[in-house]
Amino acid sequence: MKLKNIITLSLMIASMYTFAQDNNGFTRLPNQVQYKIYTPNNGAKIKLNDVITFNFTQKTDKDSVLFSSFTAGRPVTIAVQPSQNITDLMYFFPLLSEKDSALVKIPADSLFADSSMQRPAFFPKGSTLQFVIRIDKVQSMEQAMAAQQRLMDSLKTAEVNTLNKYIADNKLNPTKTASGLMYIITQPSVKSKPVAGDTVLVNYTGRTLEGKVFDSSIESNAKQAGLEQPGRTYEPISLTLGEGQVIKGWEEGLLLLNEGSRSTFLIPSDLAYGPRGAGADIKPFSSLIFDIELVKVKPAKKAQTATPAAKPAATKKPAATKKPAAKKTTTPVKKAPVKK
Repeated sequence: MKLKNIITLSLMIASMYTFAQDNNGFTRLPNQVQYKIYTPNNGAKIKLNDVITFNFTQKTDKDSVLFSSFTAGRPVTIAVQPSQNITDLMYFFPLLSEKDSALVKIPADSLFADSSMQRPAFFPKGSTLQFVIRIDKVQSMEQAMAAQQRLMDSLKTAEVNTLNKYIADNKLNPTKTASGLMYIITQPSVKSKPVAGDTVLVNYTGRTLEGKVFDSSIESNAKQAGLEQPGRTYEPISLTLGEGQVIKGWEEGLLLLNEGSRSTFLIPSDLAYGPRGAGADIKPFSSLIFDIELVKVKPAKKAQTATPAAKPAATKKPAATKKPAAKKTTTPVKKAPVKK
Protein backbone atom coordinates (compact mmCIF):
# COMPACT_ATOMS: atom_id res chain seq x y z
CA MET A 1 0.00 0.00 0.00
CA LYS A 2 1.24 3.48 -0.80
CA LEU A 3 2.36 5.62 2.17
CA LYS A 4 -0.03 8.36 1.03
CA ASN A 5 -3.01 6.01 1.35
CA ILE A 6 -1.90 4.87 4.82
CA ILE A 7 -1.56 8.45 6.06
CA THR A 8 -4.90 9.48 4.53
CA LEU A 9 -6.69 6.54 6.11
CA SER A 10 -5.06 7.14 9.51
CA LEU A 11 -6.05 10.81 9.52
CA MET A 12 -9.58 9.92 8.44
CA ILE A 13 -9.99 7.37 11.24
CA ALA A 14 -8.49 9.75 13.79
CA SER A 15 -10.92 12.48 12.78
CA MET A 16 -13.81 10.07 13.12
CA TYR A 17 -13.10 9.53 16.79
CA THR A 18 -13.16 13.27 17.53
CA PHE A 19 -16.93 13.40 17.02
CA ALA A 20 -18.96 13.10 20.20
CA GLN A 21 -21.92 10.78 20.51
CA ASP A 22 -25.43 12.23 20.37
CA ASN A 23 -28.23 11.51 22.83
CA ASN A 24 -29.09 8.25 21.04
CA GLY A 25 -25.54 6.91 21.26
CA PHE A 26 -24.75 7.53 17.57
CA THR A 27 -21.44 8.93 16.40
CA ARG A 28 -21.37 11.22 13.36
CA LEU A 29 -18.53 10.98 10.83
CA PRO A 30 -17.20 13.87 8.73
CA ASN A 31 -19.28 12.67 5.74
CA GLN A 32 -22.43 12.93 7.94
CA VAL A 33 -22.81 9.18 8.23
CA GLN A 34 -23.94 8.12 11.71
CA TYR A 35 -23.13 4.82 13.35
CA LYS A 36 -23.55 2.86 16.55
CA ILE A 37 -21.54 -0.26 17.44
CA TYR A 38 -23.81 -2.65 19.33
CA THR A 39 -21.32 -5.36 20.26
CA PRO A 40 -17.81 -3.90 20.46
CA ASN A 41 -14.98 -6.40 20.69
CA ASN A 42 -11.39 -5.98 21.82
CA GLY A 43 -9.85 -7.68 18.77
CA ALA A 44 -7.65 -6.03 16.19
CA LYS A 45 -9.35 -3.48 13.98
CA ILE A 46 -9.92 -4.20 10.31
CA LYS A 47 -7.13 -2.90 8.05
CA LEU A 48 -6.84 -2.05 4.39
CA ASN A 49 -6.42 -5.20 2.27
CA ASP A 50 -7.95 -7.40 4.97
CA VAL A 51 -10.56 -9.77 3.61
CA ILE A 52 -13.79 -9.59 5.58
CA THR A 53 -16.85 -11.80 5.52
CA PHE A 54 -19.98 -10.10 6.80
CA ASN A 55 -23.77 -10.22 6.73
CA PHE A 56 -25.95 -7.16 6.44
CA THR A 57 -29.50 -5.93 6.20
CA GLN A 58 -30.21 -2.86 4.08
CA LYS A 59 -33.36 -0.94 5.00
CA THR A 60 -35.07 2.44 5.12
CA ASP A 61 -35.42 4.40 8.34
CA LYS A 62 -39.03 3.15 8.43
CA ASP A 63 -37.64 -0.41 8.78
CA SER A 64 -38.66 -1.46 5.26
CA VAL A 65 -36.07 -4.11 4.31
CA LEU A 66 -34.54 -3.62 0.85
CA PHE A 67 -32.16 -6.59 1.03
CA SER A 68 -30.82 -8.97 3.65
CA SER A 69 -27.91 -11.36 3.22
CA PHE A 70 -29.05 -12.99 6.46
CA THR A 71 -32.27 -14.05 4.75
CA ALA A 72 -30.62 -14.87 1.42
CA GLY A 73 -28.01 -17.01 3.15
CA ARG A 74 -25.20 -15.41 1.16
CA PRO A 75 -22.69 -13.49 3.27
CA VAL A 76 -20.45 -11.02 1.48
CA THR A 77 -16.68 -11.54 1.25
CA ILE A 78 -14.62 -8.57 0.07
CA ALA A 79 -11.16 -7.06 0.41
CA VAL A 80 -11.15 -3.71 2.21
CA GLN A 81 -9.99 -0.93 -0.10
CA PRO A 82 -10.01 2.89 0.04
CA SER A 83 -13.56 4.20 -0.15
CA GLN A 84 -14.91 5.19 -3.56
CA ASN A 85 -18.39 6.35 -2.52
CA ILE A 86 -20.47 6.83 0.60
CA THR A 87 -22.40 3.57 0.24
CA ASP A 88 -19.41 1.19 -0.02
CA LEU A 89 -18.75 1.45 3.78
CA MET A 90 -15.01 1.09 3.24
CA TYR A 91 -14.45 4.18 5.41
CA PHE A 92 -16.41 2.48 8.19
CA PHE A 93 -15.02 -1.06 8.30
CA PRO A 94 -11.68 0.02 9.92
CA LEU A 95 -13.69 1.01 13.02
CA LEU A 96 -14.78 -2.60 13.54
CA SER A 97 -13.27 -5.87 14.73
CA GLU A 98 -14.24 -9.46 14.06
CA LYS A 99 -17.68 -10.33 15.54
CA ASP A 100 -18.68 -6.66 15.87
CA SER A 101 -22.25 -5.65 15.03
CA ALA A 102 -23.24 -2.12 14.10
CA LEU A 103 -25.95 0.13 12.67
CA VAL A 104 -24.93 2.64 10.01
CA LYS A 105 -27.14 5.50 8.80
CA ILE A 106 -26.30 7.12 5.46
CA PRO A 107 -28.08 10.41 4.61
CA ALA A 108 -30.36 9.78 1.62
CA ASP A 109 -29.76 13.37 0.50
CA SER A 110 -26.13 12.49 -0.22
CA LEU A 111 -27.25 9.59 -2.43
CA PHE A 112 -29.40 11.79 -4.65
CA ALA A 113 -27.30 14.95 -4.79
CA ASP A 114 -27.24 14.55 -8.58
CA SER A 115 -30.54 16.03 -9.75
CA SER A 116 -30.59 13.70 -12.76
CA MET A 117 -31.01 10.67 -10.47
CA GLN A 118 -34.57 9.60 -9.83
CA ARG A 119 -35.35 9.62 -6.10
CA PRO A 120 -37.65 6.85 -4.84
CA ALA A 121 -40.63 7.90 -2.74
CA PHE A 122 -39.38 5.81 0.20
CA PHE A 123 -36.28 8.04 0.46
CA PRO A 124 -37.75 11.50 1.15
CA LYS A 125 -35.50 14.42 2.02
CA GLY A 126 -33.91 14.06 5.41
CA SER A 127 -34.31 10.27 5.47
CA THR A 128 -31.51 7.70 5.75
CA LEU A 129 -30.40 4.46 4.14
CA GLN A 130 -29.50 2.09 6.97
CA PHE A 131 -27.21 -0.92 7.22
CA VAL A 132 -27.25 -3.44 10.04
CA ILE A 133 -23.84 -5.16 9.84
CA ARG A 134 -22.26 -8.17 11.51
CA ILE A 135 -18.58 -8.91 10.87
CA ASP A 136 -18.25 -12.71 10.82
CA LYS A 137 -14.61 -13.17 9.82
CA VAL A 138 -11.48 -11.06 9.29
CA GLN A 139 -8.48 -12.49 7.43
CA SER A 140 -5.29 -11.15 5.97
CA MET A 141 -5.05 -11.40 2.20
CA GLU A 142 -2.58 -14.29 2.57
CA GLN A 143 -4.88 -16.16 4.96
CA ALA A 144 -7.87 -15.66 2.68
CA MET A 145 -6.00 -16.90 -0.41
CA ALA A 146 -4.74 -19.98 1.45
CA ALA A 147 -8.24 -20.74 2.73
CA GLN A 148 -9.68 -20.32 -0.77
CA GLN A 149 -7.10 -22.72 -2.19
CA ARG A 150 -7.91 -25.31 0.49
CA LEU A 151 -11.60 -24.98 -0.31
CA MET A 152 -11.01 -25.41 -4.05
CA ASP A 153 -8.78 -28.43 -3.45
CA SER A 154 -11.43 -30.07 -1.27
CA LEU A 155 -14.18 -29.39 -3.82
CA LYS A 156 -12.04 -30.82 -6.63
CA THR A 157 -11.29 -33.94 -4.56
CA ALA A 158 -15.00 -34.34 -3.86
CA GLU A 159 -15.74 -34.00 -7.58
CA VAL A 160 -13.25 -36.73 -8.51
CA ASN A 161 -14.66 -39.07 -5.85
CA THR A 162 -18.23 -38.43 -7.01
CA LEU A 163 -17.37 -39.09 -10.66
CA ASN A 164 -15.49 -42.29 -9.83
CA LYS A 165 -18.45 -43.48 -7.74
CA TYR A 166 -20.83 -42.75 -10.62
CA ILE A 167 -18.67 -44.82 -12.99
CA ALA A 168 -18.45 -47.70 -10.51
CA ASP A 169 -22.16 -47.66 -9.62
CA ASN A 170 -23.15 -47.73 -13.31
CA LYS A 171 -20.48 -50.32 -14.22
CA LEU A 172 -19.03 -48.12 -16.97
CA ASN A 173 -15.71 -48.67 -18.72
CA PRO A 174 -14.90 -45.37 -20.43
CA THR A 175 -11.80 -44.52 -22.43
CA LYS A 176 -9.83 -41.75 -20.73
CA THR A 177 -7.69 -39.19 -22.55
CA ALA A 178 -4.63 -37.38 -21.22
CA SER A 179 -6.73 -34.31 -20.40
CA GLY A 180 -9.12 -36.29 -18.19
CA LEU A 181 -11.99 -36.49 -20.71
CA MET A 182 -13.76 -39.85 -20.62
CA TYR A 183 -15.97 -41.21 -23.38
CA ILE A 184 -17.87 -44.33 -24.40
CA ILE A 185 -18.73 -45.07 -28.05
CA THR A 186 -22.35 -46.28 -28.00
CA GLN A 187 -22.81 -46.44 -31.80
CA PRO A 188 -19.66 -46.82 -33.90
CA SER A 189 -19.22 -45.59 -37.47
CA VAL A 190 -16.57 -46.03 -40.15
CA LYS A 191 -17.12 -42.65 -41.75
CA SER A 192 -14.54 -39.89 -41.57
CA LYS A 193 -13.62 -37.93 -38.46
CA PRO A 194 -13.65 -34.13 -38.37
CA VAL A 195 -10.55 -31.99 -38.03
CA ALA A 196 -10.12 -28.49 -36.64
CA GLY A 197 -11.83 -26.00 -38.93
CA ASP A 198 -14.57 -28.41 -40.00
CA THR A 199 -18.19 -27.60 -39.28
CA VAL A 200 -20.16 -30.32 -37.52
CA LEU A 201 -23.85 -30.90 -36.83
CA VAL A 202 -24.46 -32.36 -33.38
CA ASN A 203 -27.46 -33.68 -31.46
CA TYR A 204 -26.99 -33.85 -27.71
CA THR A 205 -28.51 -34.10 -24.26
CA GLY A 206 -26.62 -32.77 -21.24
CA ARG A 207 -27.18 -33.88 -17.65
CA THR A 208 -25.53 -33.77 -14.25
CA LEU A 209 -24.28 -36.83 -12.39
CA GLU A 210 -27.47 -36.60 -10.33
CA GLY A 211 -29.48 -37.11 -13.53
CA LYS A 212 -30.75 -33.54 -13.96
CA VAL A 213 -31.16 -32.74 -17.69
CA PHE A 214 -30.13 -29.12 -18.20
CA ASP A 215 -30.05 -28.87 -22.02
CA SER A 216 -31.03 -30.88 -25.10
CA SER A 217 -31.33 -30.40 -28.85
CA ILE A 218 -33.78 -33.34 -29.00
CA GLU A 219 -37.42 -32.46 -28.36
CA SER A 220 -38.48 -35.86 -26.99
CA ASN A 221 -35.60 -35.87 -24.47
CA ALA A 222 -36.39 -32.32 -23.37
CA LYS A 223 -40.09 -33.08 -22.87
CA GLN A 224 -39.38 -36.31 -21.02
CA ALA A 225 -37.11 -34.43 -18.62
CA GLY A 226 -39.62 -31.59 -18.16
CA LEU A 227 -37.08 -29.18 -19.60
CA GLU A 228 -38.57 -25.85 -20.62
CA GLN A 229 -36.77 -24.16 -23.51
CA PRO A 230 -39.17 -21.50 -24.90
CA GLY A 231 -38.51 -20.69 -28.53
CA ARG A 232 -35.96 -23.48 -28.91
CA THR A 233 -35.73 -25.04 -32.37
CA TYR A 234 -35.09 -28.73 -31.90
CA GLU A 235 -32.49 -29.67 -34.48
CA PRO A 236 -28.78 -30.51 -34.54
CA ILE A 237 -26.64 -27.54 -33.61
CA SER A 238 -23.94 -26.34 -35.99
CA LEU A 239 -20.47 -25.39 -34.80
CA THR A 240 -16.99 -25.00 -36.20
CA LEU A 241 -14.34 -26.95 -34.32
CA GLY A 242 -11.29 -25.11 -33.09
CA GLU A 243 -13.00 -21.74 -32.67
CA GLY A 244 -13.82 -22.03 -28.95
CA GLN A 245 -17.58 -22.07 -29.50
CA VAL A 246 -18.09 -24.88 -26.99
CA ILE A 247 -16.50 -26.17 -23.78
CA LYS A 248 -13.09 -27.85 -23.98
CA GLY A 249 -14.53 -31.32 -23.39
CA TRP A 250 -16.65 -31.00 -26.52
CA GLU A 251 -13.81 -29.58 -28.60
CA GLU A 252 -11.62 -32.55 -27.75
CA GLY A 253 -14.30 -35.22 -27.78
CA LEU A 254 -15.87 -34.38 -31.14
CA LEU A 255 -12.51 -34.80 -32.86
CA LEU A 256 -12.48 -38.41 -31.62
CA LEU A 257 -15.82 -39.33 -33.22
CA ASN A 258 -16.69 -40.48 -36.72
CA GLU A 259 -19.58 -38.98 -38.64
CA GLY A 260 -22.75 -40.90 -37.75
CA SER A 261 -21.39 -42.22 -34.45
CA ARG A 262 -22.87 -41.75 -30.99
CA SER A 263 -21.02 -41.42 -27.72
CA THR A 264 -21.39 -40.56 -24.07
CA PHE A 265 -18.94 -37.95 -22.80
CA LEU A 266 -18.00 -37.79 -19.10
CA ILE A 267 -16.51 -34.32 -18.78
CA PRO A 268 -14.75 -33.13 -15.59
CA SER A 269 -15.31 -29.54 -14.53
CA ASP A 270 -11.90 -28.30 -15.65
CA LEU A 271 -12.97 -29.19 -19.22
CA ALA A 272 -16.46 -27.74 -18.66
CA TYR A 273 -17.52 -24.82 -16.43
CA GLY A 274 -14.89 -25.11 -13.68
CA PRO A 275 -15.18 -23.39 -10.29
CA ARG A 276 -17.86 -20.96 -11.52
CA GLY A 277 -20.48 -23.42 -12.71
CA ALA A 278 -23.24 -22.28 -15.06
CA GLY A 279 -26.77 -21.34 -14.14
CA ALA A 280 -28.82 -22.96 -11.42
CA ASP A 281 -28.29 -26.57 -12.51
CA ILE A 282 -24.52 -26.70 -13.05
CA LYS A 283 -22.84 -26.06 -9.72
CA PRO A 284 -19.14 -25.19 -9.31
CA PHE A 285 -16.82 -28.17 -9.77
CA SER A 286 -19.49 -30.27 -11.49
CA SER A 287 -18.62 -33.14 -13.83
CA LEU A 288 -21.14 -33.39 -16.67
CA ILE A 289 -22.53 -36.12 -18.91
CA PHE A 290 -23.38 -35.53 -22.57
CA ASP A 291 -25.03 -38.03 -24.89
CA ILE A 292 -23.68 -37.00 -28.29
CA GLU A 293 -24.56 -37.86 -31.89
CA LEU A 294 -22.21 -36.55 -34.56
CA VAL A 295 -24.82 -36.17 -37.29
CA LYS A 296 -22.68 -34.68 -40.08
CA VAL A 297 -19.21 -33.37 -40.84
CA LYS A 298 -18.80 -30.51 -43.31
CA PRO A 299 -15.12 -30.25 -44.26
CA ALA A 300 -13.67 -26.77 -44.31
CA LYS A 301 -13.20 -25.30 -47.75
CA LYS A 302 -9.55 -25.28 -48.65
CA ALA A 303 -8.19 -22.17 -50.33
CA GLN A 304 -7.04 -22.86 -53.90
CA THR A 305 -3.38 -22.18 -54.59
CA ALA A 306 -2.80 -20.09 -57.71
CA THR A 307 -0.66 -21.82 -60.38
CA PRO A 308 2.23 -19.55 -61.47
CA ALA A 309 2.13 -18.59 -65.15
CA ALA A 310 4.71 -20.28 -67.38
CA LYS A 311 7.64 -18.12 -68.40
CA PRO A 312 7.77 -17.31 -72.14
CA ALA A 313 10.39 -19.13 -74.12
CA ALA A 314 13.59 -17.20 -74.66
CA THR A 315 13.89 -15.64 -78.10
CA LYS A 316 16.91 -14.46 -79.96
CA LYS A 317 17.45 -10.76 -80.16
CA PRO A 318 16.71 -9.59 -83.71
CA ALA A 319 19.63 -8.49 -85.75
CA ALA A 320 20.16 -4.77 -86.04
CA THR A 321 18.67 -3.33 -89.16
CA LYS A 322 18.97 -0.04 -90.79
CA LYS A 323 16.38 2.38 -89.52
CA PRO A 324 14.09 3.34 -92.39
CA ALA A 325 13.68 6.95 -93.22
CA ALA A 326 10.58 8.47 -91.67
CA LYS A 327 7.76 9.40 -93.95
CA LYS A 328 6.30 12.81 -93.52
CA THR A 329 2.75 11.49 -93.94
CA THR A 330 3.04 8.79 -91.29
CA THR A 331 0.91 9.36 -88.19
CA PRO A 332 2.45 7.85 -85.01
CA VAL A 333 0.34 5.06 -83.45
CA LYS A 334 0.31 4.56 -79.66
CA LYS A 335 1.07 1.09 -78.46
CA ALA A 336 -1.32 -0.60 -76.10
CA PRO A 337 -0.05 -0.50 -72.49
CA VAL A 338 1.65 -3.66 -71.39
CA LYS A 339 0.30 -5.07 -68.11
CA LYS A 340 3.06 -5.47 -65.68
